[in-house]
Amino acid sequence: MQITRIATAVLLLSAGAQALAGSWQKTATGIEVKPDRGAARLVRLNLMSDNIVQVLKLDTPGKTLTPSLMTVAAPCACSFEVSDTRLGKDSAVLLKAGKISAAASLKDGRVSFFDAAGKPILVQDAESMQPVRVGGKPYFAIKSGFNHGTRDAFYGLGQHQNAQMNYNGEDVLLAQHNMIASVPFVVSDKNYGLLWDNNAISRFGDPKPYAWMSRDLVLRDDNGAKGGLTARYYSGDKLLLTRREKDIAYQYLKDVAENWPKELPPLKDIKDARVVWDGTMESAKPGVHKMQLYSSDYATLSIDGKQVMDVWRQGWNPWYHNFEVRFEKNKPVKLRLEWKTSGGMVAITHNDPLPAAERHSLTMSSEIAEAINYYVISADSMDRVIAGYRKLTGQQPMMPKWAYGFCQSRQRYETQQQLLDTVAEYRKRGWPLDNIVQDWFYWPENGWGSHDFDKTRFPDPKGMVDAVHKQHARIMISIWGKFYANTDNYRELASKGYMWTKNVENGDLDWVGPGYKNSHYDPYTREAREIYYRQIRKLVDLGFDAWWMDNTEPDILSNSRPEDFKQLIGPTVYGAGEVTFNPYSLVHSGGMIEGLRRDQPDTRQFILSRSGFAGIQRNSVAVWSGDTVSRWNNLYDQIASGVNMSMSGIPNWTHDIGGYAQETRFQVGDVGSAQENRSTGAGKVNPEDLKEWRELNLRWFQFGAFSPLFRSHGEVVKREIYNLAAGDDAMRDAMVWYLKLRYRLMPYTYTMAADTYYNDGTMMRGLVMDFPHDDKVKAIRDQYMFGPSLMVAPVTSYGARSRQVYLPAGADWIDFHTGTRYRGGAAIAVEAPLNRIPLFVKAGGGAGHRAGHAICRRAAGRPGAAAGLCRRKRRNQPVRG
Repeated sequence: MQITRIATAVLLLSAGAQALAGSWQKTATGIEVKPDRGAARLVRLNLMSDNIVQVLKLDTPGKTLTPSLMTVAAPCACSFEVSDTRLGKDSAVLLKAGKISAAASLKDGRVSFFDAAGKPILVQDAESMQPVRVGGKPYFAIKSGFNHGTRDAFYGLGQHQNAQMNYNGEDVLLAQHNMIASVPFVVSDKNYGLLWDNNAISRFGDPKPYAWMSRDLVLRDDNGAKGGLTARYYSGDKLLLTRREKDIAYQYLKDVAENWPKELPPLKDIKDARVVWDGTMESAKPGVHKMQLYSSDYATLSIDGKQVMDVWRQGWNPWYHNFEVRFEKNKPVKLRLEWKTSGGMVAITHNDPLPAAERHSLTMSSEIAEAINYYVISADSMDRVIAGYRKLTGQQPMMPKWAYGFCQSRQRYETQQQLLDTVAEYRKRGWPLDNIVQDWFYWPENGWGSHDFDKTRFPDPKGMVDAVHKQHARIMISIWGKFYANTDNYRELASKGYMWTKNVENGDLDWVGPGYKNSHYDPYTREAREIYYRQIRKLVDLGFDAWWMDNTEPDILSNSRPEDFKQLIGPTVYGAGEVTFNPYSLVHSGGMIEGLRRDQPDTRQFILSRSGFAGIQRNSVAVWSGDTVSRWNNLYDQIASGVNMSMSGIPNWTHDIGGYAQETRFQVGDVGSAQENRSTGAGKVNPEDLKEWRELNLRWFQFGAFSPLFRSHGEVVKREIYNLAAGDDAMRDAMVWYLKLRYRLMPYTYTMAADTYYNDGTMMRGLVMDFPHDDKVKAIRDQYMFGPSLMVAPVTSYGARSRQVYLPAGADWIDFHTGTRYRGGAAIAVEAPLNRIPLFVKAGGGAGHRAGHAICRRAAGRPGAAAGLCRRKRRNQPVRG
């Protein structure tokens, strides 16, 4: 057969007959190849649609795989052709459909993919299947690498916290964690995507796990002696101990317990504890090395005398901060780390550099697999690639309109009266509010998992719900997969074998009151999910409108060593806990949505989850970015986090406006009382700290107004506008202006939301989606499109009153606040006074034109930014810039 335009360096048509190296046969949905050698003994290509191919690589031809948790699509009855061909020097077989082709080598099973025009999009360069045993069962550690040396840009992979936008050249760990939602789907700027169907810990980029520095590097102390760094322990400025340490190795709770100097009191007993590490690092492998600072509390890192990091996280929630170091062969590089801690964790991890071609590739790997199983999507736009992801994993249902209004939350309303007073205050002030949230601990102290209300604090939960509804608002409630061992619900689930009991058997206690034995239920069987829903049905019957499914990673025991944590999340019907490390949120929310749809078939559902996995969008789930912190760098991180989560095919995303956790300097005064003991707070806030706190919250609020879901939340400091801005009328007015602007934009926003259902649309869009031919947008981390017409450029630096904004080429841009029109393709300095977020309307007809007129109509007669845009549109200001 003649194949149109498939003539490349990697695929040559076979004009003459040559003996095939292996064998192949056509199937009803594709082809099967038995290669001569290679990682797999059978390679199966299934056509899922005319632009999607599934690749299965099996060690045994007749092997039956566990059904996928993430995918719901079946192979299609599509038209396709099969023919012999060449893949490089190898004999191969070609599967050709309407919009995608795939060629498999008969020699070693390598597969390459081509778009509708026959152009190569993915060329396989590496593969491995290494046998491993997990829980006494045989599995494989797997890797597939494509497009070595590519310049293609990659996006998606879920929600991460290192301000990574274009993943080409980056490493990303796909393992669920508070703040991390891992989705093994990659979309390229060249209009192809890859869905990696695996439930275990996986990696994009380097498949080799990062480890403590001493594995790869030569460490010397500050006197030049080999074998470790100099560590100095202080209480305030008083030096307590100096010693040499092999590594900076306080990564998990057990590390702190085992490695803390025996000569010193326990960390919790040292006032103003501080540790400083000094020394040098050396490597025999020159080049750029990727490293990570894993930390909580305050950490300041300097390399060769230059500060590269100054970070803070709450003590119980550490995570990685990426950095790079260039090494010359065997030449020392100075390192200094100062850690101010009240009981957190810290470590530095490292990986040697990869060869340049492999570093710039699309490489996926997983620790545990039955087989290599992935899907390749080819399309004519990134939007259509994302549509292919949803075809495979499930459609995004329509969410209720009110979900896109303002959601007021706090950790936490301690009584029903507090919650009702909040709604009443918003209504009294005439400020729009759609959703009020009752966060955790509404139950009796010893009743986590009972789904009961503490009668002294919530005497009439049905009356509370009804009162919210009478004020024309909705109410969301926090529900967990966590149960105290003393509850009847735990006992029922445990009696059926549906509780993970290891944490209870270990006797580990949580942080509430005296501490209670607890664990999570196992949702990986239908009966377990049905029992969970039946137990929680009492809350459904009370009339709650939405469901906040917290701790859905699940985080059973924070800061456990990985080998210990894996024992806490299993076994399941699929095997040991690590086999299903990532999909908890998917199956847990799946049971909830099935029950809700059965009981409320005419209601659009809304579930909020702290974790997400491929396919979770089909469960009417929005994902939020977890327990972030109130720091400017973490605000900056949220932009790339939300954009890449959206480009992972999960369009409904949100974040805690203001950051979840705060440094203690923000936790005094009337609005900063600690909530567990309900103290009023005796201190006075430093005026400069208060100024920064308010500015941070205003800037974050502006960002929230242009996020898919608009939601204020956080602990300790009260988050209502009238509390945050108490005594600061300018801040209050600015917040209320953006609050009302969100509602003026509701026709535009809800049209975008509908587009996610009707057209597989994406609300929060990387600039590359709409300007794929402008190379300058591909790595921009702090701008994005909010729908087709609005470009948002949040301010993420304290004291900034202007910022650089790049205007993508291919469009003219109108400054929302001034009406000034600019030609795209250049960066400009944009004024950003405290009450203004840089915002641009894409000029021209269609959606941008309609959006501009919608804004003008709703701004008529109101003071504020949009009036400038509307006046300028009427004057038809000529292009400048």
